Amino acid sequence: MTITYEQVREWVLDLPGGREVVVAEWGHSQTLRVGDKVLAMGAEGSGQLSVKASREMQAELLDGFPEVYEKAPYVGRFGWVRVDLEKADPDDLRDLVEDAWRRTAPKRVVREFDAREDG
Repeated sequence: MTITYEQVREWVLDLPGGREVVVAEWGHSQTLRVGDKVLAMGAEGSGQLSVKASREMQAELLDGFPEVYEKAPYVGRFGWVRVDLEKADPDDLRDLVEDAWRRTAPKRVVREFDAREDG
């Protein structure tokens, strides 16, 4: 099953503080954010998405799934990965996006979200 940017956008918008910002200077790129901090970048109709990850997670993804993940241009040195949306497993990508949100969102927001999920 092919995942689309639009689906990922909906996942992020469903998370507390999730929003989309179009950065005109970057062409047609859209950023998915929590507050003002970017956690993913892509574009409607694109088959790729860049997602914030730790360097450790990046290494695991590149080693384990080289046909799906690669270092993202420009920000790959910080752990970001570029994802081939046609080849990505939807559940794995959703987990990666949620992890990016958790790493980016304020700790208080993550605790409140977890409390709601547990309760």
